[in-house]
Amino acid sequence: MDNTFSSYKIDDRSLIAFIKREIHNLALQIGFKPHRAAETDIIVSELTSNLIKYANGGELLYRANIEEEHNIIEIYCLDKGIGFENLSKIMSDGYSSSNTLGQGLGSIKRLSNDFQIYSMKNWGCVQYVKIYEKADLVLPALQSGLNYSGIAVNYPGEKICGDGYHIKTSKRGFQILLGDGLGHGENANEAVQLAIKAFKQSIEVEPSEIIRDMHSKVKKSRGLVATVAVVDFKSEVWNICGVGNISTRVYDGLENKTYTPYNGIIGHNIPRTLNSTTVPYKKHQILVMHSDGLRTRWNLNDMTSILKQHSGIIASALYKENVRGTDDASILVGKIM
Repeated sequence: MDNTFSSYKIDDRSLIAFIKREIHNLALQIGFKPHRAAETDIIVSELTSNLIKYANGGELLYRANIEEEHNIIEIYCLDKGIGFENLSKIMSDGYSSSNTLGQGLGSIKRLSNDFQIYSMKNWGCVQYVKIYEKADLVLPALQSGLNYSGIAVNYPGEKICGDGYHIKTSKRGFQILLGDGLGHGENANEAVQLAIKAFKQSIEVEPSEIIRDMHSKVKKSRGLVATVAVVDFKSEVWNICGVGNISTRVYDGLENKTYTPYNGIIGHNIPRTLNSTTVPYKKHQILVMHSDGLRTRWNLNDMTSILKQHSGIIASALYKENVRGTDDASILVGKIM
């Protein structure tokens, strides 16, 4: 299933009915029963109407996905409003800051299978909602290893995304690819999908060799920039190698290490010598990778307690603050559990 999120800027109440209908139809298409689709309507109505009432608009991202063989709808709701000071208080049904019924956030939490929210005063708010096809399905407990979330959004006006990512896991460790096809649209998407296919098929364990595999198999495409990060549980190290301007950082507490990729274009020209950068692999680290659809001058330590948050909250907070809006945009955040 496609990793890409559909994106809508919501600055007018007239858009709410249209977006609610789109997500309702998507829910039915992937197998939601009418009652569950109606509950999804309530969640979407609350999210979007809150954007208008409290934040003078914002952005809604949504997609259908499959998790543990279950169909799900995922939604991010982003705004740059005044934010909330006391989240626990406003999560209570009946509380309102505008003399309305005040059942919004409480009902979202009750009707969804997972609801995460993060806010800072005068910064705004990011919310993440996961809706399974069945309301009573319990989320699986987080396993040790990599817990990740990814967001990919088309260049405005395009119907297809030229950015993409993929994760391979095994008993030995895991491998992560994030790529950005040159330009945007159909040709960029073709390049990144060929790279993902090569990545899936590669039997190599070194990131530099995985990139060489991709290079040979995407030569007939427009080409792409990409970074591969590999963890070997036994040796307890990250090995990272990339070509082109994918930004990669590994946070270890308050410190972070930035990986500098090689110059070049995979599929056209890559350096003869490619070496991996090695970083110790530890619990509680956070990996952030993103394309140049996001600005690079950010620091997670500028956001209060963000390092403790769900990986999707971290990804959406960085997306909200740094998306350029002039290209496809993708970001992947992995937390080591």
